[in-house]
Amino acid sequence: MEDFPDRSTETEEERLRGRPSRARYDKVHLALERKWRRRELKADRMMREVVDVLWDTFADSPYSWCGFYLLAADGQSLVLGPHRDTPACSPLPMHGVCGRVAFSGQALVIPDAKAPGEALIACDPRTLSEIALPVFDKSGKVWAVFNVDSAAPAAFDEMDQRWLEKILKRFDETGAPESGR
Repeated sequence: MEDFPDRSTETEEERLRGRPSRARYDKVHLALERKWRRRELKADRMMREVVDVLWDTFADSPYSWCGFYLLAADGQSLVLGPHRDTPACSPLPMHGVCGRVAFSGQALVIPDAKAPGEALIACDPRTLSEIALPVFDKSGKVWAVFNVDSAAPAAFDEMDQRWLEKILKRFDETGAPESGR
């Protein structure tokens, strides 16, 4: 398994240099829009494309994992969908960060992944921060959660949330994938 750099002695300037920028998110968004412009929007394919493009752009800077969790048919857990890089927990119980996002329909930025305490579902002990966002279908129902982990503390903020919401917004034009309910 690949080691992540020790960021405990990192200055604020060094931390910001490793963060995603608006320009990098814009390139991701434009690349995905080009892919989606010429074909029918299919959630299964779109999830793989989102994961691949974001991972190729942000792996280790700051992403240590990204992927989708789909709401199980019974609505009582989340099942792993397309993801990169290492295997992850599946199924996920609904008491964790991703479950809270699925229930509330609201994104969560978690600067300290250990802070949720009992609600913490530690799939990878290296995870120090995360962001989780709901994925909606045409009717406005949450059918999945997009989750990104980082081995850096406080790796995500409102800028990441806004860009990821902009990218995930296109799923509003699709239905849940066949594997998603």
